Amino acid sequence: MDRNLGANRAATSSTDAQSYGSMFQWGRGADGHQCVNRYAGDGVTTSGTTSTLSSTDNPGNGNFILAPSDPYDWRSPQNGSLWQGVSGTNNPCPSGYRLPTEAELAAERASWSSNGAAGAFASPLKLPLTGRRGGGGSVFLQDTYGNYWSSTLSEGDPRYLDLESSDANLYTQFRSLGMSVRCLKN
Repeated sequence: MDRNLGANRAATSSTDAQSYGSMFQWGRGADGHQCVNRYAGDGVTTSGTTSTLSSTDNPGNGNFILAPSDPYDWRSPQNGSLWQGVSGTNNPCPSGYRLPTEAELAAERASWSSNGAAGAFASPLKLPLTGRRGGGGSVFLQDTYGNYWSSTLSEGDPRYLDLESSDANLYTQFRSLGMSVRCLKN
């Protein structure tokens, strides 16, 4: 796709807030929890929060689920089968699209002219510095970091692309955090 899920447009710069889009908890579908609205003056409003973990793949509400203890997942018990492929459970992408794997994100990163925000924006994907939604439900690190989920798990935790001004790497993070999703055509 030419933009992040939930974005108003493709990025016009690395810090184009209209291109940041939604922030999904890993493995959740588009049920409202991912909603982040940005407005003039750096204001941000988000979906509500709850501390009640879900025992199913579809929580039945649009709240961002706070998970303050190990294993830091919105779902209990965990389900490692979510977001796997174009027909994967809770795939938030449009029909015919899916989340990239860690290997696909690594290959994309290797194609950039430089390893950081400038290279990510100069690439065909034009990835912006979106920030993330933390464990307490607040949005932070906008214009400083770009965080993009992959569908890949490593020892039970999802892998993601962490993009900074002068660096980009793949790391592991908790499923309860909210990060951007850039879908790939299958």
